[in-house]
Amino acid sequence: MFSNIITETRGEDTMVRYYCTAGNGMESFLVEEVKKKLAARDVHQIPGKVLFSSSATIHRVCDLKAAERLFLLLKQDSPVGMSTHTSPAKTASMLRSRLLGDRRQWLSAVMTWSRLQGELAASRSAVTASTTQGVREKGRESERQSDEGKKCLQESRKRSYTFTAEESDEKRQRGREQIRRHALEKDDDVKESEEVCATYSKKELEQNVESCSKNMKNMDDLGEDASLESVENVSFRINCKCSGSLSRCVGAQEVSKVMGAGLSKLLGWKADLKNPKLEISVFLSDDYCLLGIPLTRLPLANRSYIKSTGLRSTIAWAMASLAQIQPGFCIVDPMCGVGTILIEAANEHKAACFLGVDIDDGQLQKADENIAFAELQGRVHLLKASSKALPLPSASVDAVVCDLPFGRKFSTRVNMADSLPLILSEMERVLCVGGTLVVLLSPQLSCVLKKLLSHTHSGPKGNKEDESQIGIKNCLVSSSEQQISQIKSSSSQETLTISSLRHQTTLRVSLGAIDGLIHKYIKTPD
Repeated sequence: MFSNIITETRGEDTMVRYYCTAGNGMESFLVEEVKKKLAARDVHQIPGKVLFSSSATIHRVCDLKAAERLFLLLKQDSPVGMSTHTSPAKTASMLRSRLLGDRRQWLSAVMTWSRLQGELAASRSAVTASTTQGVREKGRESERQSDEGKKCLQESRKRSYTFTAEESDEKRQRGREQIRRHALEKDDDVKESEEVCATYSKKELEQNVESCSKNMKNMDDLGEDASLESVENVSFRINCKCSGSLSRCVGAQEVSKVMGAGLSKLLGWKADLKNPKLEISVFLSDDYCLLGIPLTRLPLANRSYIKSTGLRSTIAWAMASLAQIQPGFCIVDPMCGVGTILIEAANEHKAACFLGVDIDDGQLQKADENIAFAELQGRVHLLKASSKALPLPSASVDAVVCDLPFGRKFSTRVNMADSLPLILSEMERVLCVGGTLVVLLSPQLSCVLKKLLSHTHSGPKGNKEDESQIGIKNCLVSSSEQQISQIKSSSSQETLTISSLRHQTTLRVSLGAIDGLIHKYIKTPD
């Protein structure tokens, strides 16, 4: 809604260098997203992080869906080389020289951070003003309509008397005309109030942005002396993480101590562990050295439009992106749970319709609350049914996206390995030819799926799932074979009905304590 007021991109001279953290396996999704949505340049991927440069406005950068947290990049460097035999004094000297760097770079980075915070504050105040004004206008309109209704009721009571049949007909006719005129006047008033509200919100947003721009310009014009004055009283805290063999040579506490003392001496800042104005994140590993400043208090993965959380929102978004949803598509989640996948997909794809199916009343209730909270009632619908017998015609949907429950948090009483053949058969049945199936499975269920598909067809070598890719070695193969033998006799017919599913890709992603595997299939003609 701000695209007409705040420019979506800045000039070349305002290109900002960021980095985002991402869950294991999500880096490739984030790389594609920053390139597509932000026209990012110099995109670089390292384990758990993606670095990029963009001139897009900060509120667009904060709208990234595959990212966990967003940082302003201070420094990217090669790893700090030291051994367990390095003396403490030399270790401290190496850390100071590699991490602190030049004073001007720190001042410039802090001024950029301050400018970005100003832009975020302007966007937030504009949204608040627009929302508040809209609520006020609706309240006034409701009061006016209520007053008019009371007046009409009073007048009708005063004028109540007996009419003849002809007078009564004439009266009703005049009443209809008055109602029509009143309705037209009401529509005009509503349109006028909406225009006033929109103009007010637009003017206030322009004033906020203009004020923010003037402040930034004044800071730039004042030069380094102003920068020194503006940052001399900054309180800060160091948040350090060391990993790999480097963690055996130096600890996070030691790094934080050296950095804290160095910044206090270099810039005159004061350390504050409880309520700092600025937090500086330091990541040290055997592969890289990374410094940054968080740009948001909450992670980007915390969605403001989801009330009850289920599957991690970043994973849900990634699954929806693999489905390649197009305008006019119909997408079904046959085990929707609280509806996280559907909500992420519906927010991203405005011209598609979505259906969530679940057999559990409690889950459907939470999904309904989430959909209402996200204001998606018109495009996301819910249905109580079993995933083993979907009440949908064959070849009626364009994509099926599903997170099959597993793990301690989301497991069910149903033996999912026994149910998998029939569930997959139903997914394939309702899917149209050329449609996409995206499923999230545990490593154990992935082994079962691979066995099921291997019994129905053997595609070309390039089309088979690579065992190292999906982590088959991490599964208990003997357990999987036992599960297959248990269901082979009773489900042989079901396994034959998934022969049209052709494997496209499999990606391992982190779900926190455990890993999951996202499988993508395309339905081909029999």
